[in-house]
Amino acid sequence: MKIDGKQYRSIWLAEDTTSIHIFNQEKLPYEFEILTLSTMEQAAEAIVSMKVRGAPLIGCVGAYGMAFAMSLDNSDESIERAYQVLVETRPTAINLKWALDRVCARLRAVSPEQRLAVAYEEANIICDEDAEINHNIGLNGLEIIREIAAKKAPGETVNILTHCNAGWLATVDWGTATAPMYLAHNEGIKIHVWVDETRPRNQGALTSFELGGHGVPHTLIADNAGGHLMQHGEVDLVIVGTDRVTARGDVCNKIGTYLKALAANANQVPFYVALPSPTIDPTVWDGVKEIPIEQRNGREQSHVQGIDANGQRSFVDIAPTGTPCGNYAFDVTPAELVTGLITEKGVCAANNDALKAMFPEIMQG
Repeated sequence: MKIDGKQYRSIWLAEDTTSIHIFNQEKLPYEFEILTLSTMEQAAEAIVSMKVRGAPLIGCVGAYGMAFAMSLDNSDESIERAYQVLVETRPTAINLKWALDRVCARLRAVSPEQRLAVAYEEANIICDEDAEINHNIGLNGLEIIREIAAKKAPGETVNILTHCNAGWLATVDWGTATAPMYLAHNEGIKIHVWVDETRPRNQGALTSFELGGHGVPHTLIADNAGGHLMQHGEVDLVIVGTDRVTARGDVCNKIGTYLKALAANANQVPFYVALPSPTIDPTVWDGVKEIPIEQRNGREQSHVQGIDANGQRSFVDIAPTGTPCGNYAFDVTPAELVTGLITEKGVCAANNDALKAMFPEIMQG
C-alpha cells in the first residue's frame, strides 16, 4: 500500500539482506519513523512494545527473530532459547506461535550450518504468503460488498464499520478486514468506512491513516457510537479482523469487538470476520474459556497520545491520581454472532463443520 504516494510493505529486508525495516507503530500516525531490527532481542522488544502489532505482522517479525538468533548461534539450544523468548512476547495472537513453529520445524530438519539461510528463506516465504493471502481475502470479501452495492439505488454508498486496525499495517500488505474495502474502492464502488477509535490505544487512528492515504472515504467515531449508527440504518455491514479463531468458530479480537457483534446482531447487520488461515487454532474449542486474554500496562488506559498545541506528540493523563486501570487487550465473540468468516479460500460459516470443509489440512492436523 502507499504512504505519501510511495509503495510500502509493513516489513521488508534491508539492503544488507540480514536486518529488516519496520514502521514504528508506537508513533504512527503522528510521526513517521522507520526502524531497523537486526537482533532477536530487538524483534522481541518490538513485539512487546507494539512497535509492530497485528497478528500476521507479529508472526513475520517473530520469524525473522529466529533468523537473527541463528546468525549468532545455530545450535539446537539456541533454537529453543529464541523460541521461548519470542513466543512469550504476546500470548493471545496465534499467528506468532504458528510462524515460530513453522520456522523451527525447518531448522530442526537441517544441519546447523544450513540453519541461517533456511531461517531467512522461511521468514521471506511467510511474508510473501501473507501478502498473497490478504489479497485473496480481499477478493472474497469484495463479493460481499458487491452484493450489497447491487441492492442499493445508483449512487448510494455502502457503509462499512470496522474495529481496531486490521489493515496493511497489521499484516505485510493489504490487511485482512481492510483488503475488501481497498479492492471495492479501486473498483469504483462507492463505500464509506466508520472507523472505531478503538480505545485504549486508539488504533482506529492507524486505520484512518491507512484509508486516508488510499483515498477511501471514512469517518473516525467513538467506540460507543457503533450501536447508534446501526439502529439508524447507517451501517450495511461490519468487517473486523481477528487474532485467533477457535475450532468452533469463536473469534478473539481487539477489546470491544464483542459489543459490536452484539449490536450488529440486535440490528440485523451482517457481522463478518476477515482472517488468514494461520489465525485458526484447531486446538481450542471454547474461546471464552480457553483463550488467554492479554492484560497490558494500565498506563495505556490512563494516558492518551496525541499532538499538542505546539505540534508535538505528547501523552495526557485522563485518570484521577491513584486510580487503578484495567487494560484487557482482547475479547471473544461467540461463533453464533458471526455471519461469516472471510478467508483466502472463500467465505464460510463460523462453525466447526464449515472450517473442516474449507481447511481440512488445518482442522485435522
